[in-house]
Amino acid sequence: MQPRNMSMSGVVDLAAVKAAGEAKAKAEQARAEAARQGGAGAGAAPGGAVPPSALVIDVDEAGFESDVLQLSNEVPVVLDFWAEWCEPCKQLSPLLERLTAEANGRFVLAKIDVDANQMLMQQFGIQGIPAVFAVVAGQVLPLFQGVAPEQQIRETLAQLVQVAEERFGLVGLQVDPGAEGVAAERAPEPAGPYDALLEAAVVALDAGDLGGAVQAYKNVLADDPANTEAKLGLAQAELLSRVQHLNPQTVRAEAAERPKDPAAQMAAADLDLAGGHVADAFARLVDTVRVTFGDDRDSVRVRLLELFEVIGADDPRVTAARTALARVLF
Repeated sequence: MQPRNMSMSGVVDLAAVKAAGEAKAKAEQARAEAARQGGAGAGAAPGGAVPPSALVIDVDEAGFESDVLQLSNEVPVVLDFWAEWCEPCKQLSPLLERLTAEANGRFVLAKIDVDANQMLMQQFGIQGIPAVFAVVAGQVLPLFQGVAPEQQIRETLAQLVQVAEERFGLVGLQVDPGAEGVAAERAPEPAGPYDALLEAAVVALDAGDLGGAVQAYKNVLADDPANTEAKLGLAQAELLSRVQHLNPQTVRAEAAERPKDPAAQMAAADLDLAGGHVADAFARLVDTVRVTFGDDRDSVRVRLLELFEVIGADDPRVTAARTALARVLF
């Protein structure tokens, strides 16, 4: 079977997977912990980077929720269902591993031995192997079954990465080629080339020059789009720029009167977040996505992703909101 065109249809209900695995997870807690230590979270380098070996992991039923579902809120996870006796699997698995290495953190490959994990095979309704799925923000997407031409697999995975980034803001993991195993202590690195620009942005923020701060952060990102500090700073500066002239009473009154108005709800969400009401801001925009369509829905979704940047991807409130957004969209 050839790879299907990527879409968010055919989503598998994970409730049964989660419930059926809980009992076994408790009984095998020690083994699951060991598996997690050898998985995507193991051996992380300073600054949140992971070693290349963390991009390909073995997953079982006990560790599925932690190793796959939770991880999928940070990076797309591709599931490779295989078995030792499966000859086509021996062709596909090395190809998937090579493409995973080339993607350099844009997705993670999770290998599942169907002989040892019959429950997962049944829950996913797999009739034959190899079978490949993806998990994005807790939602499972069927990709393809069987061995397909490399170019078609590349295109399918590229579309997966694009969907994950555009719809959920998942840009993948930072990979440190020298971070295999537990990283040894390193001497402090010399100041990077962007320190002056980042310092200028902070000074501008402190002085109330939000426009200057925004431009300074953009200057860094123009040359280094993955710069975490600049992305966070820009999101914060733009939020402050949007709320500095708002009248809170007026904004909240308009939001209450027009619950389906994207502009009114986004302004209120900005005020919520700036005031420290993070969960309220996220819930407001998720609810607005639920009742809007087309360009209106997309503008609200993008604003929500921008607010995620303000808080940071590791915050549990962001993780919960990403999952809620996925449920509303699909």
